Amino acid sequence: MRSKSDNPRLVRQPGRLISFSDAVFAIAVTLLVLEIQPPQDFAHLLRGLGALWPSYLAYALSFLLIGQVWVNHHVMFDRVRHVDREVLFLNTLLLMVIAFLPFSTSLLADALRAEQGLRVAVVVYGATLWTAAALFNIIWAHLRRAKLLDPDLGPFGIQAIGRRFALALVWIGSGILVGAFLPIAGVVIIAGFLPAYYLPIRGEYGEDTATDQRG
Repeated sequence: MRSKSDNPRLVRQPGRLISFSDAVFAIAVTLLVLEIQPPQDFAHLLRGLGALWPSYLAYALSFLLIGQVWVNHHVMFDRVRHVDREVLFLNTLLLMVIAFLPFSTSLLADALRAEQGLRVAVVVYGATLWTAAALFNIIWAHLRRAKLLDPDLGPFGIQAIGRRFALALVWIGSGILVGAFLPIAGVVIIAGFLPAYYLPIRGEYGEDTATDQRG
């Protein structure tokens, strides 16, 4: 018996979802820089620009994190044959979280500058990223369960990508817990998430690639 997702009359290609998602990612990274306001005192402009270092730091961190989400979003949806209503809804929730990140970034920068409320700001910032990571895992689990993935990916690739997504929950969650007590350390842990998740995932190109790498 075929599932609804296998019904050819209900097949939805992922192209529109990917295009819409790319647009939201682009808007989100653009909004990040709009949060950086130039200093008002032009008589001491250099000092004022230097005082904006928390905004520069938060901007760079968030830009790279959104870029990382965009990369892994492509890793996921490049292997999707078609999408159903559940995927459309879950992806919309993911984009809603990404669109919220400029606010979390501004909150983090302002708390760094004021040297007050930093614990709360780090927790809010980390929670935003953790929610995005949780939605990645939920979407991936649904794609597997509904058999919407490209069969050429193979079980090795499916498990490898799933492990990478699951690890993000632990990594970011650790940053949140540490950040609740040691805010700067929490930011460092979250920032350490960046280089690891820009690296390729072993097996993401399919079973043949994974076999070649093992051999």
